[in-house]
Amino acid sequence: MKKWYLFIIGGILLIIFFIPFESALIFTETKVDKVKMYYLPLYQEREFQILFTHSIHKTDVIESYEVLSNNELRLLSMQYEDVAIGMPGYAEEGQTLTYDNGVYILSYDNAKLPNFNLFVANIDASLQLIYQSNYVDLKQQLVRGKSYLFEVKKLSLYEKMKGVRLYGERK
Repeated sequence: MKKWYLFIIGGILLIIFFIPFESALIFTETKVDKVKMYYLPLYQEREFQILFTHSIHKTDVIESYEVLSNNELRLLSMQYEDVAIGMPGYAEEGQTLTYDNGVYILSYDNAKLPNFNLFVANIDASLQLIYQSNYVDLKQQLVRGKSYLFEVKKLSLYEKMKGVRLYGERK
């Protein structure tokens, strides 16, 4: 009789260990043999930003996103100072471009995406994830010269133990 209890309890613990339960912002290394996953737990706040220094203009660009209930990403806006190489100078259908105090704001009506790829260039320029007023320096915590698949999904305890948790600083 004792063996059955141990078997049942062991089975329940195994199930709990492998069932995804906590949503997270996830960076998964691509184009490698041994995949490494980095994550930041996603709490009730559903919006975050990615701030980077444009490699040509040397000015900051801020992309704002919202995590939808199905874990898709909704691109809300982009803020930038120059409209030359690589930055839109006009709005397309479903977009609005405004200019205020030297900053262009390109807003999106309904731009949804399941994930996107992010390349961490090996140059000394800012690349940060901003979530809940915490700044995560992606150049310090991810590997430079690597590509990452960015997505939102639920993680199990096992996946969390295998992955690397990202930490940020308040600014």
